[in-house]
Amino acid sequence: MGPSMGKFTARLLTSHDNRLTLDDMSVIRSAGLRGFRVTVTELGGDAEDYAARAGLPVAALDADDLMVPEEALARVLEIAARDLGHPDLGLRIAARQDLGLLGALALAIQSSATVADALECTSRYLFVHARSLSLSVEPDPYGAPGIAALRYGLRPGLPAPVQGTDLGLGFLHRAILYLVGPYGLRGVELPYRPPAPLPVYEQFFGTQVRIGRPAAMLRVPRSLAERSLSRGDEHLRHLALAFLAERSRSDLLPQVRAAVRQSLGTAPPEIGAVARMLTVHPRTLQRRLRAEGTTFAAILDDERRRAARRYLVGTDLPLSQVAGLLGLSEQSALTRCCRRWWGTTPSTVRRGGA
Repeated sequence: MGPSMGKFTARLLTSHDNRLTLDDMSVIRSAGLRGFRVTVTELGGDAEDYAARAGLPVAALDADDLMVPEEALARVLEIAARDLGHPDLGLRIAARQDLGLLGALALAIQSSATVADALECTSRYLFVHARSLSLSVEPDPYGAPGIAALRYGLRPGLPAPVQGTDLGLGFLHRAILYLVGPYGLRGVELPYRPPAPLPVYEQFFGTQVRIGRPAAMLRVPRSLAERSLSRGDEHLRHLALAFLAERSRSDLLPQVRAAVRQSLGTAPPEIGAVARMLTVHPRTLQRRLRAEGTTFAAILDDERRRAARRYLVGTDLPLSQVAGLLGLSEQSALTRCCRRWWGTTPSTVRRGGA
């Protein structure tokens, strides 16, 4: 593992209180964790413990559409790989995943006429699955005739987490195999010196793997782009792309709600932090929320109200702790909120009086 990668992994494993602030990274759909629980369980680990240590909601282990911080997902993979003594964990999970985890994007990919069409819509809409991930076609880094490179990873300037990159690159390789079968993979480039033995990677990918390279890449024949996909269906592709385009415009409100829910009790529920999490400017976020007929303050208040009822009715937590979990400074603030929401006190709500 190279020096920069070592520093990044250390930061993943040792950041304060093992929690993320919402301004650290953008978000990814929890579908990226498909296969994590069963793989960790088979290896003798506790997936829920790792999630808690990484600052991930346990629900993300079994749901596809929670939006979780990308750094938290990267961290849980690193923690599990280290504790289990299996530095090939990312590849093991990739072997269990399938194209379906991409949701509507998977339908657009499978309905494409050619691999080039599938790559084009993936590049355009991968952000719906993960905000900072990218996939692009580039010239072969060695200038080999007839070869191109599929470059995968985080946006430029961000270090590549080992397990997360192993998982993503392994998933990409298996997705192409699923779509077209053996495709003549000529080589794999890794932007770090992985802790797992090199033969493990070469067995997984079935080709030469080079380490310590500038970026994560699959070196493929240029002719791959022209390969036809047997499931090509222009009508389905059009519907899927229309859905993705609409979602990219209108999915802000549920994302803001999810971000607020995740921040309660772990970070100050401020619009600036949530805006950074969603990679938009705070003023842009305010403007778009107004266009949808609401405000950040209204969303925060509604999510606090929902969470307060869950904690008061469904748990025996002390009221001071409930206040903290709602991001309120003190118990008296919880009392004021309950009087405003339901016209009564927290204790009365707990007894079923509201």
